[in-house]
Amino acid sequence: MSKSVSLITLGCARNEVDSEELAARIEAAGWQLGDDDPDVVVVNTCGFIDSAKKDSIDTLLAAADSGAKVVAAGCMAERYGKELAEALPEASAVISFDDYAEIGERLDDVLDGRSLTPHTPRDRRTLLPISPVDRASAPKSAIPGHGDLPEGLAPASGPRVLRRRLDESPVASLKLASGCDRRCSFCAIPAFRGAYVSRDPQELLAEADWLAHRGVRELVLVSENSTSYGKDLGDLRALEKLLPKLAATEGIKRVRASYLQPAELRPGLIDVLAGTEGIAPYFDLSFQHASGPVLRRMRRFGDPKRFLELLDAVRDKAPEAGVRSNFIVGFPGETEEEFGELVSFLEAARLDVIGVFGYSDEDGTEAASLPGKLAQDVVDERVRMLTELAEELTAQRAEERIGTELDVLIEEDLGDGGYEGRAAHQGPEVDGSVTVQGIGLVPGQIVRAVAVDAEGVDLIARIKASP
Repeated sequence: MSKSVSLITLGCARNEVDSEELAARIEAAGWQLGDDDPDVVVVNTCGFIDSAKKDSIDTLLAAADSGAKVVAAGCMAERYGKELAEALPEASAVISFDDYAEIGERLDDVLDGRSLTPHTPRDRRTLLPISPVDRASAPKSAIPGHGDLPEGLAPASGPRVLRRRLDESPVASLKLASGCDRRCSFCAIPAFRGAYVSRDPQELLAEADWLAHRGVRELVLVSENSTSYGKDLGDLRALEKLLPKLAATEGIKRVRASYLQPAELRPGLIDVLAGTEGIAPYFDLSFQHASGPVLRRMRRFGDPKRFLELLDAVRDKAPEAGVRSNFIVGFPGETEEEFGELVSFLEAARLDVIGVFGYSDEDGTEAASLPGKLAQDVVDERVRMLTELAEELTAQRAEERIGTELDVLIEEDLGDGGYEGRAAHQGPEVDGSVTVQGIGLVPGQIVRAVAVDAEGVDLIARIKASP
């Protein structure tokens, strides 16, 4: 008898990769993936901030209303486990990351009505990462990211990651590592994602080749902190070495790195990102704030002068580089003067995309116990002010690109001679897009175009005429 499951993914690109790995395991266990009247709905939740948690709960409840059995997976399920199960009896099961290897068995249990005991969350920061020496002797099953795929879903040889593409997009994320070793005072991710563990370079190259053979033309490298890649492998320059090899993969036309820590952006890495053919000159920099004292309370580094010097160094190598960042407003103790420093920094930084988030306490973080909490109406007002400024500044930055030439990866045919794509300075989903007028273009194709207009962060371009 056929067994069907629908897989819903919430949150970041790392979750999307996790879902594709889950999908391959699910199919290998004899389940069919499909959204039409499934027996079970698996929701890969996000547990990063309050709004993401609410979205996860709402999605789980909506899935339960469909009449299917519902399984909560992902970060929120890992982070809260038994507590979430008790608060959400509508879910048939709440599973941990540790259940992923036997996801088919867990779904069989749910379908057959067998009760699963929800896990008690543990602090995964206490789990030691795998050292280079340990890797040499450890079985592949003990190293995150290793496993065997069903026939047809993986290269014929080499270490492999369970993965099944869930869409036909010419863009795919490639997960560099799992976990995080940083201790930002506002972030709970290391507690439930664990210590930073880099994937083997050869494994990543094999997966890149596998993705290229399935129509992927742009790879987006993701992790909690991509600039940490290789530290646990004993090689601080591992990312600099890996990027050109990924760009040389047959079929791959563009490689984009994301989640870069400003304090770890070494000159050699800037050179590779800014000057290597096939690598997007794109800098997704995790600034979080600009005021030095606020950043120290966040357990981070930097100040406006250092950040602007870093941006100058990037633009000296690649004048048209794309730069995006996110900022937390209303962090405990943030004074009007410190908020003003952030405003002044943004006015000088010329960022392409600016994400603004209001601070809220996160369970188990150092910041939750810090003094100097701001009233919610103060936080909300600062979010409003900075968001309006961000919209104005990023629109101005897009207008500065009018008249420049763009390499646009076509992603969708809009009809009537219009195509949607992204230029090298635009990351997927969150950084705006380019609408190109043309004839006979196809998804996955990169075309040379000239920006002729801007609408907010989005650009309108026309194909560059041949000389």
